[in-house]
Amino acid sequence: MESSRKVLIVDPDPPTRREIRAACEQEGYQVLEADGSAEAMRQFESSRPNLILLEVTLPDGAGFDVCREVRKIDPAVPVIMMSTRSDEIDVVVALEIGADDYVSKPLRLRELVARMTAHLRRTRFESAEAMRSRLEFRELVIDVNERRTYKSGKEVELTHTEFDLLTFLASNAGKVLSREKILNSIWGYEYPIETRVIDVHIRNLRRKIESQPSRPYYILAVPGIGYRFTNARPA
Repeated sequence: MESSRKVLIVDPDPPTRREIRAACEQEGYQVLEADGSAEAMRQFESSRPNLILLEVTLPDGAGFDVCREVRKIDPAVPVIMMSTRSDEIDVVVALEIGADDYVSKPLRLRELVARMTAHLRRTRFESAEAMRSRLEFRELVIDVNERRTYKSGKEVELTHTEFDLLTFLASNAGKVLSREKILNSIWGYEYPIETRVIDVHIRNLRRKIESQPSRPYYILAVPGIGYRFTNARPA
C-alpha cells in the first residue's frame, strides 16, 4: 500500500461511509473513518491521512470547525468538503477557511474519486523546461521544490491547492489563462467545476500575497476569460 494514499472519511452516515470506502478501496486507497468532529481530529492527529473527505454537518460540531483545526496543524493536506447543501454561502465559507474543494450530495462516486486523485497528484510541475525551482516577482518568492512562498522575506502559509494555483499562474507569467486551462492544470480532471470555486481560491490568494487585495498587482482578472499573472520581475 502506498503511504501517500491514506484517506480519512468524516461523515455521520454509515451507509455513506461504506459507499465511499468501497469506491476508494477499489482504487487502492487505505481508508480511515470518523463519524464526528472529535473522532475526526483524533484520527487526523494519530494517523495523518494524505487527504480528508469532510461532511459539513456533524453531530458534535461543524465540519467547518474541523477544517479550521486541521489547517492550524497542516496547511497543505487536501480537504474536500461534502454536503447536501449547495448554497453559495456554504461553498464560499468552506473554501475561505481552507478547503480545497466542495462536493454536493448525492455523491457521484466516480467523480469524487477523480477529484481525490487529482488533489493527491503532486507532480504537476515537474518539467525543468517549463519551470524553474524558484520564481521571483518583486517582493514575492515561490520556492517550488520546497513548496514554500515568501512575501517580503516572511513565509506565507498556503493550502495545497493555493500553492499549486499560485505556482501555475506564476510559471505562466504574462499569459492569459482561461478558467478551463486552470481547471485542467490544477484540479486535473475533466468534470465541470463551478466558476466560484476557482474565483474564491483566487480571492484567498490575493488576500495572502497582495498588499492591496482590492487592487491586485500579481493576479489580474481578464474579464470573460480568466486570469493573468504579472510578468514584472524584480528590479
